[in-house]
Amino acid sequence: MSPPTPSAAISPPSEIRLGMVYSATSKKRGDVMRYLGAGLALSAGLFFTAGSAIAQDVDGVQEHPMIERYPGQEIQWQKIENYMPYEIAIGPVTGYRKIDDWIETQGRVTRTFYALEGEERTYSEVYLNYLEALKAQDFEILAEGIVPDRKGTGPGTNNWIGVAYAANPITEQGPQNSLFAGTSSSGGAGSIVARKERASGTAYIVLTVEQHSSSYIGTLIDIIEVEAAETGLVIVDAEAIGSDITEYGRVVLDGIVFDFDSATLLPASDQALANIAAFLDANPDKQFYVVGHTDSVGTFSYNYGLSGDRARAVVEALKDTHGISHDRLEPFGVGPLAPLFSNTEESGRDKNRRVELVERQPER
Repeated sequence: MSPPTPSAAISPPSEIRLGMVYSATSKKRGDVMRYLGAGLALSAGLFFTAGSAIAQDVDGVQEHPMIERYPGQEIQWQKIENYMPYEIAIGPVTGYRKIDDWIETQGRVTRTFYALEGEERTYSEVYLNYLEALKAQDFEILAEGIVPDRKGTGPGTNNWIGVAYAANPITEQGPQNSLFAGTSSSGGAGSIVARKERASGTAYIVLTVEQHSSSYIGTLIDIIEVEAAETGLVIVDAEAIGSDITEYGRVVLDGIVFDFDSATLLPASDQALANIAAFLDANPDKQFYVVGHTDSVGTFSYNYGLSGDRARAVVEALKDTHGISHDRLEPFGVGPLAPLFSNTEESGRDKNRRVELVERQPER
């Protein structure tokens, strides 16, 4: 029986350790032990695989638990910044050293360069395994491209790679810079930009794989972790409500804050309620459900009742303070039945405790 095709695997993020800034660079390229067989499992608990265990990594590095390496790769350079700005290119090159579409963000940035030596695998195999692993773990692919001759303007081309990484330069010398310098036997390249919304904040992955020579494949993976906003500091506005209702038919009413374990609205909710009322006044023909949600701590019957009470409290506040008719708003509670994230950690439970506005179609 032939061995299974190896694949990159993604694991859930572990707890982030703060206050760490370091870099490390490999002084060698040879003597990598090649992984010859078993594939990697897409397993929630599997952070290190047979492939990663035998790789000859440079001293002082730690593989990020969010994404596992392709079998046989070794880490030759890594740099971790607890906080730094990062510009993410998501569009093609549109002019001389110019890309129009960017996401500007900041957070903890982990930059890791992997080398894969030997002629058993190609850059396209490595690229496609990473791409499929990201999709399997529900990452949204914002940009992707694989280009055998690296010509053109999209992701994976020399033009795109040069502009995208110039915005986030690597200032240290080392093997990681091979990504930007070809050889007589250089082959194609591919780039992926992906995003995932997590309870602990948004995560972006910017990944480029290149066939540096006939026997050497380089992969640079940048992981940008944006911390979630502190609860109560984000307030939904009328424009955001309209945008989400149009696209999704529902919107989370950020900024609605209740007293602990009760349906009593706190004064901090006043601005959000005013913004919701402004949206409703601007759309007088629309009707909505106001839906309360809880986490799963406690009994179902208690959470179900609390979610309904909170939905009714929002409807009453909009009626009494802002003159919104009861006929347009129908409160419901669903308790813990529709979580956005896992309830196993507080960050997820915090996101699951929410009130949503859901568009209601008129009865016929």
